[in-house]
Amino acid sequence: MIHDLVVEKINGAFPNIIEEVVDFRGERTVIIEKDAIQDVARLLRDDEDLRFVFLEDIVADDYLNDYPRFYVSYQFYSIENKARIRVRVPVEDPDEGPKSLTGFWHIAAWLEMEVFDLMGITFPGNGALRRLFLPEDWQGHPLRKDYPLGYEEVQFSFNYEEINAKKPYAKD
Repeated sequence: MIHDLVVEKINGAFPNIIEEVVDFRGERTVIIEKDAIQDVARLLRDDEDLRFVFLEDIVADDYLNDYPRFYVSYQFYSIENKARIRVRVPVEDPDEGPKSLTGFWHIAAWLEMEVFDLMGITFPGNGALRRLFLPEDWQGHPLRKDYPLGYEEVQFSFNYEEINAKKPYAKD
C-alpha cells in the first residue's frame, strides 16, 4: 500500500525524523520534525514510486494549553497513485515556523500566507508573507484559540425594542 511505502521511504532517506504515524478512517498522517519538511516534501514529490506532485493545502492547528502549541499540516496528493498523505510538523514558536515550500510549489506562497494571516505562523523563505484576508493594520490572528470572540446579539420578538435601539440606521 502506498501509505506504508511513504513511511518506509521517509525512514530510509531520513532516519529518526518521524515522530508518529497516525491512521484514522483510511487517512494517514505522518508527524515529522519541523526542520525536515523541505526534505520530506522533495522526497514525496520526486520519488518515482510516490509522485505526490500536488500540494493540496496547508493548514494549522492551535492546541492552546499543550506544548508544542501549533501544528502545521500539509496535504499532498499523488495523481498517479490516486492517494493522499498528510504531513504534520510541530511548531513551538510561531515566529520560527517551518521552512517555506515555495521553492517546490508556487501555490505554497498563498497557502502559507493564509496560515500566517489567520494563525500568525511565519514560514522562513517565503518573501511574500503579508495579510491576505484581513486589513494590514489588523491586530492579532483570529483563528488562534486565545483570540477574543466577538458577536452580535440576535434579535427576537422578546428583545426587539432593545436591539432595534442599538442599530445604526441611516439618518435622513
